[in-house]
Amino acid sequence: MAREECKALLDALNKATACYHHLVLTVGGSADSQNLREELQKTRQKAQELAVATRAQLTAALRDRGLGAEERAEFERLWVAFSGCLDLLEADMRRALALSTAFPLHAPRRPLVRTGVAGGAAGVAARALSARSLRHEAEGDFDVDDLREQEREILQVSEMIRDMEMKVNVPRWTVQARQTAGAELLSSAGACSVGAVSVQERTGPCDPSKALAATVFSAVLLAAVALAVCVAKLS
Repeated sequence: MAREECKALLDALNKATACYHHLVLTVGGSADSQNLREELQKTRQKAQELAVATRAQLTAALRDRGLGAEERAEFERLWVAFSGCLDLLEADMRRALALSTAFPLHAPRRPLVRTGVAGGAAGVAARALSARSLRHEAEGDFDVDDLREQEREILQVSEMIRDMEMKVNVPRWTVQARQTAGAELLSSAGACSVGAVSVQERTGPCDPSKALAATVFSAVLLAAVALAVCVAKLS
């Protein structure tokens, strides 16, 4: 039961982190606005809440000495996936802080750059936050407060990562994957080869009599064309 809860929390954290990464790409672009910054703030906070809950569940499970070998191996795989997700979240948070500092919303501000990412980002954030709508709340000093909050939250995530390494020692290189590297490519290649064999079985081998008939027909056709050319020259 605890393993299923950890998987559900980790899946929600992955979705929130992916949503945050998508929103960070629009900072400083043509779709940037205060509404986007608020969506970034809410998505970031949601991801941190999920990270705290996931860490608590995994830490409690991995510190249980009565855990079986198979169960421990599964929780260690979840722990490694969780650590990687936290690393990505911290990197995106630092990127968002740098972009928000370089492109403030209120004057004086630099001209926004066209990043190629445009469109409504509210739908993506709403799905990650399970909210129907995101209201725009205009605040004159939103930039300053948000930058300070981002710095504080980045320190919190960094501290969480260090605390994880201190409480639970699970080296990433010791965790074994369930399947060999490139298994997806091998399975797709096998499916292609099976499809080619099935096509060959449907078409069947080449009939020698049909091949001979086609050769004779081609020779007769070439001879007729040559004869027609000669007649045209003589006339």
